[in-house]
Amino acid sequence: MTDQEPVLAHEARRISTKQAAELLGVKPETVYAYVSRGQLSSRRSTGGRGSTFDAKEVEALARRNRHEPAEGSPAAGTLSVRTRITLIDKDRYYFRGVDATELAARHSYEEVAEWLWTGVLRPGVTFTAPEASVAVARRAVDALPEHTGPTDRLRVAAIAAATADPLRFDLSEQAVLGTARTLIPTLVDALPPKSPDHRDGSSLAHRLWARLSGREPDEASLRALDTALALLVDHDLAASTLAVRVAASARAHAYAAVSAGLGVLEGPLHGAASGLAHRMLLDVLDRGTAAPVVADELRAGRRVPGLGHRIYPGEDPRARVLFGLLEEVPRAAPALAAARDVVDTTARHVPLHANVDLALAVLTASSGMHASAGETIFAVARTAGWIAHVLEEYGEAPLRMRPSGHYVGPRPPQPLPEQ
Repeated sequence: MTDQEPVLAHEARRISTKQAAELLGVKPETVYAYVSRGQLSSRRSTGGRGSTFDAKEVEALARRNRHEPAEGSPAAGTLSVRTRITLIDKDRYYFRGVDATELAARHSYEEVAEWLWTGVLRPGVTFTAPEASVAVARRAVDALPEHTGPTDRLRVAAIAAATADPLRFDLSEQAVLGTARTLIPTLVDALPPKSPDHRDGSSLAHRLWARLSGREPDEASLRALDTALALLVDHDLAASTLAVRVAASARAHAYAAVSAGLGVLEGPLHGAASGLAHRMLLDVLDRGTAAPVVADELRAGRRVPGLGHRIYPGEDPRARVLFGLLEEVPRAAPALAAARDVVDTTARHVPLHANVDLALAVLTASSGMHASAGETIFAVARTAGWIAHVLEEYGEAPLRMRPSGHYVGPRPPQPLPEQ
């Protein structure tokens, strides 16, 4: 017996790239993506052609992708999704490991979006939409009733733009990136303008402003809007982002995945929260003090809008940055004072910090925008983050977002219901 024989006898079973892909339910190129992320190890096969993989390691990864607990591990009680996009740690958050507030303060929304998608910064990048795509989306949006909410308008625009793109079913990375760079400006340009339509060579923030306010923007206001978009690009697995990943897990195309996110975003606990804070600030400005307004909210059994955040025990870093920029906007002074009054009044009993919804409300209320404008800003901003999650999810095993139901109904067999 040679010294190598015991090693050979216990060496793990090796499988080919094709076999690993079949076990994982992914394409062969995705197997190599797992290797580059450190989720799988590979070894060159004999003769140097192709790679081999440890079968047990591949099977363990397949179990994790299906959310089946490995042998000996505690039963899965919460949904946990691996991601390399956003980390929230205490009162800070990071995009691909870089402080998100610093990125937003130094770079445009488009530049931050590109960083989130590719990990590459492209200074000066701008997004433009094909005229055909915008025309189709505008016709669809213009046909909606006048009272239609902003998220419904964006969802209809996204669906209309999809019908104009015969390549929407191409889920390759480059195709999805191309979709992202045209879909976001299409969503903005499809909205009816309230002031002169700025499209050629202007930033996305400038074009969005023209659809939210009838006032001509000053430089400080535009910077605040652009930074708000960049700050709101992503925030880990919020409810709408989870919906997007579920759609992407089923291999829905990017337009459909974004539409799924927009559907969830419309709830008052998510994208529409800033509208409640906007109306509250107007009420404070009208009454001259926050005390009766806060009292009315509490008397009605509601939380005071724009205060506190379930993730941040302290200050919402997005609010801190945005409030700092709003200090430079002359028109924002009254709304800022009203927001401080709300925080100070509430702090007499509950020390809650202002969140980004209150900062957005100051921006929209001081810019002559409708109360729903914050929802539009939030949706446009978050679309870039959703695309990042779509791209990441396409690299995972399909249909892995399939939790098992915990049935608590009557135990079978039950008699047939009587007619």
